[in-house]
Amino acid sequence: MPDDFEPKSALKNASMLGLQTGALGLVYSTLQNALGQHSSGALGVFTRTGSTITFFAAMGAAFAFTEATVANQRQKSDHYNGAAAGCAAGFLAGIRARSLPIALGGCAFLGTTVGIFDKAGAFTGTESVLSDEQRSKFFKKPLDLKSPSQS
Repeated sequence: MPDDFEPKSALKNASMLGLQTGALGLVYSTLQNALGQHSSGALGVFTRTGSTITFFAAMGAAFAFTEATVANQRQKSDHYNGAAAGCAAGFLAGIRARSLPIALGGCAFLGTTVGIFDKAGAFTGTESVLSDEQRSKFFKKPLDLKSPSQS
């Protein structure tokens, strides 16, 4: 564990990820509007399925804000931060469905999933650095191709 923790700006991270996921929500809302049968026209992206845009933005912002806040409180950057953020985003999805069991299940599922991916280094792209001793234990030893008669 590195001791050099760098605090994160929770509001900056939340606004950036909120905008990005809001843009993704706009694309999804556009697809919903284009494939649906209605008389709203192009404005249906905002009037009929516009709540999708806000929902995507809210989930992204909740995830980023929670991750940065938990990291700053704990002063550590590890997979527990991602798990807490995934739990917050999953809980928000359940609240949208207006069901506490779905909210708790979403929290458990998304928190566990994000925590496992963060532990594996998939979201951050970081890999744990192995020492030479750990690396030599992990990899197979090369075969000694010299036979006893060649010595």
